[in-house]
Amino acid sequence: MPHPDNTFSLVADIGGTNTRVALAHGLEIQEKTIRRYSNADYAGLESVLRRFIADEGGVDCIGACVAVAGPVRDGRATMTNLDWTIDKTTLTRATGAETVAILNDLQAQGHALGHVAPDNVREIIPFPEASAHAAKLVIGVGTGFNATPVFDTEDGRYVTPSESGHVNLPVNSEADLRLAQFVSTAHGFPAVEDVLSGRGLERVYAWLGAEAGDPVEKTAATIMQGCIEHSDPRAVEAAQVFSRFLGTTAGNLALIQLPFGGVYLVGGVSRAIAPYLREFGFADAFRDKGRFAGFMGNFGVAVIEDDYAALIGCAAHLNGLLLPGTAS
Repeated sequence: MPHPDNTFSLVADIGGTNTRVALAHGLEIQEKTIRRYSNADYAGLESVLRRFIADEGGVDCIGACVAVAGPVRDGRATMTNLDWTIDKTTLTRATGAETVAILNDLQAQGHALGHVAPDNVREIIPFPEASAHAAKLVIGVGTGFNATPVFDTEDGRYVTPSESGHVNLPVNSEADLRLAQFVSTAHGFPAVEDVLSGRGLERVYAWLGAEAGDPVEKTAATIMQGCIEHSDPRAVEAAQVFSRFLGTTAGNLALIQLPFGGVYLVGGVSRAIAPYLREFGFADAFRDKGRFAGFMGNFGVAVIEDDYAALIGCAAHLNGLLLPGTAS
């Protein structure tokens, strides 16, 4: 059955391997319309979106917003792990939408805050009371690492771009220094992303093997499975090291941004490690700031477990553009 014209918006989450596209009505994602396309089968995003529109019976969209795994500058996105360039002109041509927007994928996650179902939000550290306009912080841990503040103002929500994963890894002990030296071979210096990412977990596991004189490499998925099943003590230790570094880094970022509205962890690796964060010392590492340890109690921490959060964020951001004065 054809969709009515100028009723739905098109939203898309563009990763390095796949692109997910859906229709949204206001803030509501139409789950039956969610489709996944392999990027390798298409020359660019325009081809993907034209295919989706055709698959949805030639739907005429009022707006379109895409979340991109890469930096966005002046309305133009460059993919980090894909040879695609995306701009508003291309997006308008592909969709025919009157209003279009391009977000970094982490920005989209920031716009999703407050619109994700409570059942998909796992609390790690309790949230104290905060004002409606208190800043928030989104930390993405997946293929890479990034973080961005979220500001709710009377004029709407602002989520700024960032490349936080490429700052130096925090070092608090001799063991941390040895890990930093071990992972520095990846990019020439020890970046946060070299530990806090899927590939980072693999490097932590490899480092523990080197430390033990028993070097073995495993994929992140295999490491997490070994942790879940308690079948691999080294996998459990790797998850513990990972959780501690994540707590330390999240605490550092919280002191920089002062997110009294809360810290939200997003991304596939965040979701995978979420059941173990309390057990593996995340909170202690988060609060381990000397005389500011008590102050760290001002910041709650949760994990967003909704795999469609980026699509929700695109819909929320677009809703604010289509209805000026409406906070996303």
